[in-house]
Amino acid sequence: MGYMKKILTIVCFLSAYWAIGQKNVEFEKDNFPGKKDEFKEAKRNYNDGKKLFETAMEEYNGVLTGYVEENKMLPVSRREYMHAGAAGFGKALELLEKAQVFNPDNASLNWMIGFCKFHIKPQSDECLKYLEKAYSIMPAVDPQLNYILAWANQLHYKWDNAIKYYSNYKMYLLASKGIPAQLDDVTKKMLECSNGKKLMEKPLRVFIDNLGPHINSPFPDYSPYISTDEATLIFTSRRKYKEKQKQDEMDGGYFEDIYISQKVNGEWSDAKNIGPPINDENYHEASAGISPDGSVLYIYEHHGKGGGDVFQSKLVGTAWSKPEKMNKNINSSFHETTVTESFDGKTLYFVSNKPGGLGFGDIYRCQLDAKGNWGTSENVGTPLNSIYAEEGLFMIPDGKTLYFSSKGAGSMGGYDVFKSVLENGKWSPPENLGYPVNSPDDDVYFAVSGSGRRGYYASAKEGGLGEKDIYVITFLGPEKPFAFSSEDNLIASDQEPIKAKAAEAVEIKTNALTILKGTITDAITQKPLEASIELVDNTLNQVIATFKSNSATGKYLVSLPSGKNYGIAVKAEGYLFHSENFDIPSNTGYQEVVKDVQLKNVTVGSIIVLKNIFFDFDKATLRPESTNELERLLKLLNDIPTLKIEISGHTDSKGSDDYNLKLSQARCETVVNYLISKGIAKDRLVAKGYGETKPMDTNDTDEGRQNNRRTEFKILSK
Repeated sequence: MGYMKKILTIVCFLSAYWAIGQKNVEFEKDNFPGKKDEFKEAKRNYNDGKKLFETAMEEYNGVLTGYVEENKMLPVSRREYMHAGAAGFGKALELLEKAQVFNPDNASLNWMIGFCKFHIKPQSDECLKYLEKAYSIMPAVDPQLNYILAWANQLHYKWDNAIKYYSNYKMYLLASKGIPAQLDDVTKKMLECSNGKKLMEKPLRVFIDNLGPHINSPFPDYSPYISTDEATLIFTSRRKYKEKQKQDEMDGGYFEDIYISQKVNGEWSDAKNIGPPINDENYHEASAGISPDGSVLYIYEHHGKGGGDVFQSKLVGTAWSKPEKMNKNINSSFHETTVTESFDGKTLYFVSNKPGGLGFGDIYRCQLDAKGNWGTSENVGTPLNSIYAEEGLFMIPDGKTLYFSSKGAGSMGGYDVFKSVLENGKWSPPENLGYPVNSPDDDVYFAVSGSGRRGYYASAKEGGLGEKDIYVITFLGPEKPFAFSSEDNLIASDQEPIKAKAAEAVEIKTNALTILKGTITDAITQKPLEASIELVDNTLNQVIATFKSNSATGKYLVSLPSGKNYGIAVKAEGYLFHSENFDIPSNTGYQEVVKDVQLKNVTVGSIIVLKNIFFDFDKATLRPESTNELERLLKLLNDIPTLKIEISGHTDSKGSDDYNLKLSQARCETVVNYLISKGIAKDRLVAKGYGETKPMDTNDTDEGRQNNRRTEFKILSK
């Protein structure tokens, strides 16, 4: 017999709160004189509704029992089992509510209605109203009443009430020798209530706005993911989008599908079903992650054959590729659900409930190997993982900040969103994002913009369009302190001037991240190009990552964490490469840099600036961080063995004309000598110093002078 069906006689200290508060009106005809026909109908509705309720409860308790047997604990959030009996509870509710209109003072009836409403939408005031009435009539109407009433109060932020009812239930469990999982669960929920009280004492200054009907529907919408620049939004919906659409036999809802929206002129476009080959009308497909540039989509698929797996699809031009199942180092026979990747695409974090973890769902990590495959995964351990469950990963491309949801000890109920930062190879203790971002219910799948100013998540709030809606959170930063500043001297007076309080400006902290984006085109035809974008750490002379621009639009997006000097090389077959240099100090906050690149064909007369060639100050000595740029030039000369080029040196206007001419000549000769030392024939190279005679910018500013100090190459013949 299931643990939730134990009916025991509890006396002694429990009798105090078992006292009847008001008369319980049973469904007996003597209680309703002169209402014979109405009584018959109400009694029939009550009996039929009760049968449906009991059948649904059997399924519900069966799921709970199975969960406990598998995990040795009760689910501390509703997410794992709210599908159990869902259809039955809904049908029962229709009949029970009809009976309640006739007899509003029956404890059992109010309990069943309250439980059904809790199971369907626990945040509703109606749910709490019926449970409280059942308790006021007969606290002992069902052993679970104290527990469900406590949970409903917790979900309504009524912490003290919740703790009181949890305490009652805990006393019942101790007296009835309940199983350890039940006691652990109640103790955990009481801790959540204490956490909730503390977090609500220091609420965050945020705006939380529903994304509206362009995104949300009357059906569940959830699991949002955004590209770093907030240009693309991907999410999961169980909405109806066509007349004949399959429904899940378990809960009656429509199958999950993935939807997409683009931000146009600051507004989200109408969400569209992403369609095949990603969505299949016969199965569930849910969004599981997205790459920072929005070009790689991770998909969770569960076909009812045991576990669930993660698939990957790439945006090729304007179409998504057929999803490919990720390798066995990620997927297993268990559930792998959400994925996030590092800014360079070389590290993948994912959630799995496979054996060997600390809890029911742990965070794992794997690295990209030399062949471009994901290597063996490892559990990241504490402090990220807990004995409960982690879910909903999202890493900001600053290279170190991870957001995720956890049911761990710091939660105020179910899953809460936490943040951890990777410093010196160690993750910081997860920090609860606080209230009102987090609530006593499940707060999962939290995605953050690159700036850190906005977050996206799904929530089942009152007033939403559907069961769950997607919301945007705008972080306002700390309160602005007031300072005495301006004086009011409008009226002549002997008295001291009136000093008015004025708010001081408060800087809102943003992520240490630069987003470089733009469009790559042919310099002559202006047609978009698919190009390879190589990101180099100039200090280490290492290629960090390689990206591609979109073949249909030419658009690209690269994330650059602060604190490094980066070289960017844009290359496409048949074109001269283009290079950029970005020196981003560690104290640089969030910024977006738009850089459109026009690649030139390999034609005589083409001139390319080598922006990642560096010399020691006032010398012609090449610095080590020039190596990658020189190697790219060397590759071009080897790929086109007939190519002849001029290497030219240029300076700003500081210093004498003669000095600048000599310095520029010496520097370009150094580059030529490097290429000769690597096997390039001397007669293919010309060194020409121009000094300050060919400026490309003004010499009146530091930035202009920096642009004028450059090394170029010009194609003489091919």
